[in-house]
Amino acid sequence: MPLDTKSESVAATDPSPDRRRRLGPRLAALAIAASAVSGAIYGGIRSRVDAEASLARTTSEAAVPSVTIVHPATGAPQTEIALPGYTQAYTDTPIYARTSGYLEAWHFDIGAHVRKGDLLAEIATPEVDQQLNQAKADLVNATANASLAAVTAWRFATLAKDQWASRQTADDRTFAAAAAKATVDADTANVKRLEQLQSYEKVVAPFDGIITARNTDVGALVDADANSPSKELFHLAAINTLRIFVAVPEPHARAAQPGTTASLTFDEFPGRSFQGTLVRNANAIDLSSRTLLVEVDVANPNGLLLPGAYTVVHLRLHKADGAVTVPSDTLLFRREGPQVAIVRDGRTRLVPVTIGRDYGEKVEILVGLHATDNVIVDPSDSLTSGTAVQVEDAKQG
Repeated sequence: MPLDTKSESVAATDPSPDRRRRLGPRLAALAIAASAVSGAIYGGIRSRVDAEASLARTTSEAAVPSVTIVHPATGAPQTEIALPGYTQAYTDTPIYARTSGYLEAWHFDIGAHVRKGDLLAEIATPEVDQQLNQAKADLVNATANASLAAVTAWRFATLAKDQWASRQTADDRTFAAAAAKATVDADTANVKRLEQLQSYEKVVAPFDGIITARNTDVGALVDADANSPSKELFHLAAINTLRIFVAVPEPHARAAQPGTTASLTFDEFPGRSFQGTLVRNANAIDLSSRTLLVEVDVANPNGLLLPGAYTVVHLRLHKADGAVTVPSDTLLFRREGPQVAIVRDGRTRLVPVTIGRDYGEKVEILVGLHATDNVIVDPSDSLTSGTAVQVEDAKQG
Protein backbone atom coordinates (compact mmCIF):
# COMPACT_ATOMS: atom_id res chain seq x y z
CA MET A 1 0.00 0.00 0.00
CA PRO A 2 2.70 2.55 0.73
CA LEU A 3 4.25 1.86 -2.60
CA ASP A 4 1.00 2.60 -4.39
CA THR A 5 0.57 5.85 -2.54
CA LYS A 6 3.98 7.07 -3.61
CA SER A 7 3.27 6.17 -7.17
CA GLU A 8 0.08 8.20 -7.12
CA SER A 9 1.92 11.19 -5.66
CA VAL A 10 4.60 11.07 -8.29
CA ALA A 11 2.01 10.86 -10.97
CA ALA A 12 0.27 13.90 -9.60
CA THR A 13 3.40 16.10 -9.49
CA ASP A 14 4.92 14.89 -12.67
CA PRO A 15 2.31 15.17 -15.31
CA SER A 16 2.33 12.78 -18.03
CA PRO A 17 3.38 13.77 -21.55
CA ASP A 18 -0.22 13.89 -22.62
CA ARG A 19 -1.04 16.37 -19.92
CA ARG A 20 1.96 18.50 -20.78
CA ARG A 21 0.79 18.65 -24.33
CA ARG A 22 -2.58 19.87 -23.15
CA LEU A 23 -1.15 22.59 -20.85
CA GLY A 24 1.40 24.04 -23.37
CA PRO A 25 -1.05 26.03 -25.52
CA ARG A 26 -2.81 27.37 -22.46
CA LEU A 27 0.38 28.62 -20.99
CA ALA A 28 1.37 30.26 -24.28
CA ALA A 29 -2.02 31.97 -24.49
CA LEU A 30 -1.66 33.19 -20.95
CA ALA A 31 1.80 34.57 -21.76
CA ILE A 32 0.54 36.32 -24.82
CA ALA A 33 -2.41 37.77 -22.89
CA ALA A 34 -0.11 38.95 -20.13
CA SER A 35 2.20 40.53 -22.71
CA ALA A 36 -0.73 42.29 -24.37
CA VAL A 37 -2.04 43.54 -21.06
CA SER A 38 1.43 44.78 -20.15
CA GLY A 39 1.76 46.50 -23.53
CA ALA A 40 -1.66 48.12 -23.17
CA ILE A 41 -0.82 49.33 -19.69
CA TYR A 42 2.53 50.71 -20.89
CA GLY A 43 0.95 52.34 -23.93
CA GLY A 44 -1.70 54.00 -21.77
CA ILE A 45 0.86 55.26 -19.34
CA ARG A 46 3.08 56.50 -22.21
CA SER A 47 0.18 58.22 -23.93
CA ARG A 48 -0.80 59.95 -20.72
CA VAL A 49 2.77 61.09 -20.15
CA ASP A 50 3.01 62.42 -23.72
CA ALA A 51 -0.34 64.18 -23.36
CA GLU A 52 0.75 65.77 -20.13
CA ALA A 53 4.02 66.90 -21.74
CA SER A 54 2.16 68.30 -24.74
CA LEU A 55 -0.28 70.08 -22.44
CA ALA A 56 2.60 71.55 -20.51
CA ARG A 57 4.23 72.76 -23.71
CA THR A 58 0.96 74.22 -24.98
CA THR A 59 0.30 75.92 -21.66
CA SER A 60 3.81 77.33 -21.60
CA GLU A 61 3.51 78.59 -25.15
CA ALA A 62 0.09 80.06 -24.49
CA ALA A 63 1.51 81.95 -21.55
CA VAL A 64 3.82 83.87 -23.96
CA PRO A 65 1.63 86.20 -26.04
CA SER A 66 2.13 86.50 -29.78
CA VAL A 67 2.47 89.98 -31.26
CA THR A 68 2.59 91.48 -34.70
CA ILE A 69 5.32 94.04 -35.27
CA VAL A 70 5.84 96.79 -37.79
CA HIS A 71 8.96 98.69 -38.81
CA PRO A 72 8.65 102.50 -38.80
CA ALA A 73 8.75 104.18 -42.20
CA THR A 74 11.28 106.96 -42.74
CA GLY A 75 9.59 108.71 -45.66
CA ALA A 76 6.86 110.91 -44.19
CA PRO A 77 4.12 111.94 -46.64
CA GLN A 78 4.32 115.42 -48.11
CA THR A 79 1.72 117.49 -46.29
CA GLU A 80 0.42 121.02 -46.48
CA ILE A 81 -1.70 123.39 -44.49
CA ALA A 82 -4.65 125.27 -45.94
CA LEU A 83 -5.16 128.77 -44.59
CA PRO A 84 -7.94 131.23 -45.41
CA GLY A 85 -7.21 134.65 -46.84
CA TYR A 86 -8.45 137.26 -49.24
CA THR A 87 -6.79 139.04 -52.12
CA GLN A 88 -5.78 142.68 -51.98
CA ALA A 89 -4.59 145.00 -54.69
CA TYR A 90 -0.84 145.47 -54.59
CA THR A 91 -1.43 149.23 -54.40
CA ASP A 92 -4.81 150.51 -53.27
CA THR A 93 -5.18 154.29 -52.99
CA PRO A 94 -8.03 156.74 -52.36
CA ILE A 95 -7.66 159.91 -54.40
CA TYR A 96 -8.65 163.17 -52.72
CA ALA A 97 -8.71 166.76 -53.96
CA ARG A 98 -5.72 168.98 -53.12
CA THR A 99 -7.57 172.18 -53.98
CA SER A 100 -11.07 173.41 -53.21
CA GLY A 101 -13.69 174.21 -55.82
CA TYR A 102 -16.40 172.56 -57.90
CA LEU A 103 -16.00 169.47 -60.03
CA GLU A 104 -16.08 170.62 -63.61
CA ALA A 105 -15.71 167.20 -65.34
CA TRP A 106 -14.71 163.59 -64.77
CA HIS A 107 -13.27 161.35 -67.48
CA PHE A 108 -13.15 157.80 -66.08
CA ASP A 109 -15.74 155.70 -64.29
CA ILE A 110 -15.49 152.47 -62.25
CA GLY A 111 -13.77 149.55 -63.95
CA ALA A 112 -11.74 151.80 -66.23
CA HIS A 113 -8.08 150.92 -66.75
CA VAL A 114 -5.94 154.04 -66.48
CA ARG A 115 -2.27 154.76 -66.95
CA LYS A 116 -0.07 156.88 -64.73
CA GLY A 117 -0.70 160.58 -65.54
CA ASP A 118 -4.12 160.09 -67.16
CA LEU A 119 -6.52 162.97 -66.42
CA LEU A 120 -9.27 161.67 -64.16
CA ALA A 121 -11.20 164.86 -63.39
CA GLU A 122 -11.03 168.66 -63.50
CA ILE A 123 -11.91 171.04 -60.68
CA ALA A 124 -12.96 174.67 -61.19
CA THR A 125 -11.19 176.88 -58.64
CA PRO A 126 -11.93 180.57 -59.44
CA GLU A 127 -10.71 181.73 -56.03
CA VAL A 128 -7.32 180.12 -56.56
CA ASP A 129 -7.11 181.60 -60.06
CA GLN A 130 -7.76 185.10 -58.71
CA GLN A 131 -5.33 184.62 -55.85
CA LEU A 132 -2.71 183.58 -58.38
CA ASN A 133 -3.34 186.68 -60.51
CA GLN A 134 -3.02 188.87 -57.43
CA ALA A 135 0.15 187.11 -56.35
CA LYS A 136 1.67 187.62 -59.78
CA ALA A 137 0.82 191.33 -59.64
CA ASP A 138 2.34 191.59 -56.17
CA LEU A 139 5.45 189.91 -57.49
CA VAL A 140 5.75 192.44 -60.34
CA ASN A 141 5.36 195.32 -57.88
CA ALA A 142 7.84 193.81 -55.46
CA THR A 143 10.33 193.25 -58.26
CA ALA A 144 10.07 196.92 -59.33
CA ASN A 145 10.48 198.12 -55.75
CA ALA A 146 13.47 195.83 -55.31
CA SER A 147 15.09 197.22 -58.44
CA LEU A 148 14.56 200.78 -57.26
CA ALA A 149 15.84 199.98 -53.79
CA ALA A 150 18.94 198.37 -55.25
CA VAL A 151 19.72 201.42 -57.43
CA THR A 152 19.11 203.79 -54.50
CA ALA A 153 21.37 201.76 -52.24
CA TRP A 154 24.13 201.83 -54.85
CA ARG A 155 23.84 205.62 -55.21
CA PHE A 156 23.99 206.29 -51.48
CA ALA A 157 26.89 203.93 -51.12
CA THR A 158 28.77 205.93 -53.78
CA LEU A 159 27.89 209.25 -52.07
CA ALA A 160 28.96 207.98 -48.70
CA LYS A 161 32.25 206.86 -50.17
CA ASP A 162 32.91 210.42 -51.29
CA GLN A 163 31.46 211.69 -47.99
CA TRP A 164 28.51 213.41 -49.68
CA ALA A 165 26.17 211.31 -47.58
CA SER A 166 26.43 209.77 -44.14
CA ARG A 167 27.37 206.16 -43.67
CA GLN A 168 24.14 205.62 -41.69
CA THR A 169 22.01 206.74 -44.60
CA ALA A 170 23.92 204.47 -46.99
CA ASP A 171 23.43 201.48 -44.61
CA ASP A 172 19.71 202.22 -44.34
CA ARG A 173 19.36 202.14 -48.11
CA THR A 174 21.36 198.91 -48.32
CA PHE A 175 19.08 197.19 -45.77
CA ALA A 176 16.01 198.57 -47.60
CA ALA A 177 17.26 196.99 -50.83
CA ALA A 178 17.75 193.65 -49.03
CA ALA A 179 14.23 193.79 -47.59
CA ALA A 180 12.83 194.53 -51.03
CA LYS A 181 14.70 191.49 -52.39
CA ALA A 182 13.24 189.33 -49.60
CA THR A 183 9.77 190.57 -50.49
CA VAL A 184 10.39 189.51 -54.08
CA ASP A 185 11.44 186.03 -52.90
CA ALA A 186 8.34 185.73 -50.73
CA ASP A 187 6.03 186.83 -53.53
CA THR A 188 7.77 184.41 -55.90
CA ALA A 189 7.20 181.53 -53.45
CA ASN A 190 3.55 182.54 -53.08
CA VAL A 191 3.10 182.53 -56.85
CA LYS A 192 4.63 179.04 -57.05
CA ARG A 193 2.36 177.81 -54.24
CA LEU A 194 -0.74 179.09 -55.98
CA GLU A 195 0.43 177.69 -59.30
CA GLN A 196 0.84 174.33 -57.61
CA LEU A 197 -2.67 174.57 -56.16
CA GLN A 198 -3.94 175.54 -59.58
CA SER A 199 -2.27 172.45 -61.06
CA TYR A 200 -4.35 170.36 -58.64
CA GLU A 201 -7.39 171.45 -60.59
CA LYS A 202 -6.45 168.52 -62.82
CA VAL A 203 -6.75 165.22 -60.95
CA VAL A 204 -4.42 162.65 -62.53
CA ALA A 205 -3.75 158.94 -61.91
CA PRO A 206 -0.68 158.42 -59.70
CA PHE A 207 -0.01 154.91 -61.08
CA ASP A 208 -1.35 152.33 -63.52
CA GLY A 209 -4.48 150.70 -62.21
CA ILE A 210 -8.25 150.31 -62.26
CA ILE A 211 -10.83 152.76 -60.99
CA THR A 212 -12.74 150.81 -58.34
CA ALA A 213 -14.86 153.71 -57.05
CA ARG A 214 -16.03 157.16 -58.18
CA ASN A 215 -17.60 159.21 -55.41
CA THR A 216 -18.20 162.55 -57.09
CA ASP A 217 -20.05 164.09 -59.99
CA VAL A 218 -20.12 167.29 -62.04
CA GLY A 219 -20.96 170.32 -59.91
CA ALA A 220 -20.11 168.68 -56.59
CA LEU A 221 -18.36 170.85 -54.03
CA VAL A 222 -14.80 169.71 -53.50
CA ASP A 223 -13.15 170.46 -50.16
CA ALA A 224 -9.39 170.09 -50.04
CA ASP A 225 -9.42 169.81 -46.22
CA ALA A 226 -11.83 166.84 -46.14
CA ASN A 227 -9.96 163.54 -46.16
CA SER A 228 -12.70 161.22 -44.94
CA PRO A 229 -13.53 158.15 -47.07
CA SER A 230 -16.86 159.71 -48.03
CA LYS A 231 -15.02 162.68 -49.57
CA GLU A 232 -12.63 160.75 -51.79
CA LEU A 233 -13.04 161.47 -55.48
CA PHE A 234 -11.81 158.14 -56.86
CA HIS A 235 -10.38 154.87 -55.61
CA LEU A 236 -7.54 153.43 -57.68
CA ALA A 237 -6.16 149.88 -57.39
CA ALA A 238 -3.18 148.25 -59.08
CA ILE A 239 -4.09 144.58 -59.65
CA ASN A 240 -1.30 143.29 -61.90
CA THR A 241 -0.02 141.69 -58.71
CA LEU A 242 -2.24 140.76 -55.78
CA ARG A 243 -1.29 140.42 -52.14
CA ILE A 244 -2.69 137.85 -49.72
CA PHE A 245 -1.96 138.23 -46.01
CA VAL A 246 -2.15 134.93 -44.12
CA ALA A 247 -1.79 134.11 -40.42
CA VAL A 248 0.32 130.95 -40.12
CA PRO A 249 0.01 129.03 -36.80
CA GLU A 250 3.16 129.08 -34.70
CA PRO A 251 3.92 125.32 -34.99
CA HIS A 252 4.13 125.71 -38.79
CA ALA A 253 6.12 128.97 -38.82
CA ARG A 254 9.10 127.17 -40.39
CA ALA A 255 7.02 126.66 -43.53
CA ALA A 256 6.61 130.43 -43.92
CA GLN A 257 10.04 131.33 -45.25
CA PRO A 258 10.44 134.03 -47.95
CA GLY A 259 10.77 132.49 -51.39
CA THR A 260 8.52 129.53 -50.56
CA THR A 261 5.95 128.74 -53.24
CA ALA A 262 2.28 128.50 -52.37
CA SER A 263 -0.78 127.46 -54.34
CA LEU A 264 -4.07 129.34 -54.16
CA THR A 265 -7.55 128.01 -54.83
CA PHE A 266 -10.71 130.03 -55.40
CA ASP A 267 -14.34 128.99 -55.21
CA GLU A 268 -15.04 130.64 -58.54
CA PHE A 269 -12.32 128.52 -60.23
CA PRO A 270 -13.07 124.93 -59.11
CA GLY A 271 -10.37 122.42 -59.86
CA ARG A 272 -7.84 125.12 -60.69
CA SER A 273 -4.96 126.50 -58.65
CA PHE A 274 -2.78 129.58 -58.98
CA GLN A 275 0.86 129.79 -57.99
CA GLY A 276 2.05 132.45 -55.59
CA THR A 277 5.25 133.28 -53.74
CA LEU A 278 5.71 134.04 -50.08
CA VAL A 279 7.64 137.31 -50.27
CA ARG A 280 7.93 138.34 -46.62
CA ASN A 281 6.83 137.59 -43.08
CA ALA A 282 6.53 139.65 -39.92
CA ASN A 283 9.45 137.84 -38.23
CA ALA A 284 7.47 137.95 -34.99
CA ILE A 285 4.73 135.80 -33.48
CA ASP A 286 1.54 137.65 -32.63
CA LEU A 287 1.01 137.19 -28.90
CA SER A 288 -2.79 137.25 -29.05
CA SER A 289 -3.28 134.72 -31.87
CA ARG A 290 0.07 132.84 -31.71
CA THR A 291 0.41 133.19 -35.47
CA LEU A 292 2.97 134.56 -37.90
CA LEU A 293 1.71 137.10 -40.44
CA VAL A 294 3.01 136.41 -43.95
CA GLU A 295 2.42 137.99 -47.35
CA VAL A 296 1.92 135.89 -50.47
CA ASP A 297 2.03 137.63 -53.86
CA VAL A 298 0.41 136.19 -56.98
CA ALA A 299 0.89 137.52 -60.50
CA ASN A 300 -2.33 138.68 -62.17
CA PRO A 301 -1.30 140.17 -65.52
CA ASN A 302 -4.63 139.51 -67.24
CA GLY A 303 -6.75 140.69 -64.32
CA LEU A 304 -8.46 137.30 -63.97
CA LEU A 305 -8.30 137.45 -60.18
CA LEU A 306 -10.16 140.24 -58.43
CA PRO A 307 -9.08 142.04 -55.27
CA GLY A 308 -11.18 141.25 -52.24
CA ALA A 309 -11.84 137.64 -53.32
CA TYR A 310 -11.78 134.85 -50.73
CA THR A 311 -9.01 132.32 -51.27
CA VAL A 312 -7.38 129.33 -49.60
CA VAL A 313 -3.58 129.39 -49.45
CA HIS A 314 -1.85 125.99 -49.44
CA LEU A 315 1.64 125.96 -47.89
CA ARG A 316 3.81 122.85 -47.98
CA LEU A 317 5.20 121.77 -44.62
CA HIS A 318 8.81 120.81 -44.04
CA LYS A 319 9.64 117.24 -43.06
CA ALA A 320 11.09 116.97 -39.57
CA ASP A 321 14.66 115.64 -39.40
CA GLY A 322 14.79 112.06 -38.08
CA ALA A 323 11.01 111.68 -38.00
CA VAL A 324 9.35 108.36 -38.81
CA THR A 325 5.76 107.26 -39.30
CA VAL A 326 3.92 104.33 -37.71
CA PRO A 327 0.32 103.10 -37.87
CA SER A 328 -2.05 104.90 -35.52
CA ASP A 329 -2.96 101.67 -33.74
CA THR A 330 0.57 101.31 -32.36
CA LEU A 331 0.16 104.17 -29.89
CA LEU A 332 -0.54 103.79 -26.19
CA PHE A 333 -1.96 106.78 -24.31
CA ARG A 334 -1.28 106.62 -20.62
CA ARG A 335 -0.71 108.93 -17.69
CA GLU A 336 2.97 109.19 -18.60
CA GLY A 337 2.04 110.45 -22.07
CA PRO A 338 2.02 108.80 -25.50
CA GLN A 339 4.09 105.62 -25.70
CA VAL A 340 4.94 102.91 -28.21
CA ALA A 341 5.67 99.27 -27.35
CA ILE A 342 8.70 97.74 -29.07
CA VAL A 343 10.27 94.25 -28.96
CA ARG A 344 13.93 93.83 -28.04
CA ASP A 345 15.52 90.46 -27.30
CA GLY A 346 12.13 88.78 -27.07
CA ARG A 347 10.76 91.19 -24.45
CA THR A 348 8.65 94.29 -24.61
CA ARG A 349 9.77 97.81 -23.85
CA LEU A 350 7.55 100.88 -23.57
CA VAL A 351 9.14 103.92 -25.24
CA PRO A 352 7.86 107.49 -24.71
CA VAL A 353 7.43 109.30 -28.04
CA THR A 354 6.71 112.78 -29.32
CA ILE A 355 3.88 112.88 -31.84
CA GLY A 356 4.09 115.14 -34.88
CA ARG A 357 1.49 115.38 -37.62
CA ASP A 358 -1.51 113.08 -37.82
CA TYR A 359 -2.03 111.58 -41.29
CA GLY A 360 -5.11 109.58 -40.35
CA GLU A 361 -4.07 105.92 -40.54
CA LYS A 362 -0.49 106.90 -39.79
CA VAL A 363 1.12 109.21 -37.24
CA GLU A 364 4.41 111.03 -37.43
CA ILE A 365 6.82 110.34 -34.55
CA LEU A 366 9.34 113.12 -34.06
CA VAL A 367 11.33 111.69 -31.15
CA GLY A 368 11.59 108.22 -29.63
CA LEU A 369 11.70 105.74 -32.53
CA HIS A 370 14.14 104.59 -35.21
CA ALA A 371 13.52 102.83 -38.49
CA THR A 372 15.08 99.60 -37.13
CA ASP A 373 12.75 99.29 -34.11
CA ASN A 374 10.20 96.47 -33.90
CA VAL A 375 6.97 98.24 -33.01
CA ILE A 376 4.06 96.18 -31.70
CA VAL A 377 0.79 96.67 -33.58
CA ASP A 378 -2.37 97.08 -31.48
CA PRO A 379 -0.70 96.47 -28.11
CA SER A 380 -2.80 95.49 -25.09
CA ASP A 381 -3.66 98.24 -22.65
CA SER A 382 -2.27 96.09 -19.85
CA LEU A 383 1.08 95.55 -21.57
CA THR A 384 4.12 96.37 -19.43
CA SER A 385 7.85 96.56 -20.05
CA GLY A 386 9.76 93.29 -19.72
CA THR A 387 6.93 91.02 -20.86
CA ALA A 388 8.14 88.00 -22.87
CA VAL A 389 6.50 87.85 -26.30
CA GLN A 390 6.90 85.94 -29.51
CA VAL A 391 6.80 87.70 -32.87
CA GLU A 392 4.03 86.39 -35.05
CA ASP A 393 4.41 88.57 -38.11
CA ALA A 394 6.26 91.61 -39.34
CA LYS A 395 5.29 94.21 -41.88
CA GLN A 396 6.44 97.59 -43.13
CA GLY A 397 4.92 100.68 -41.55
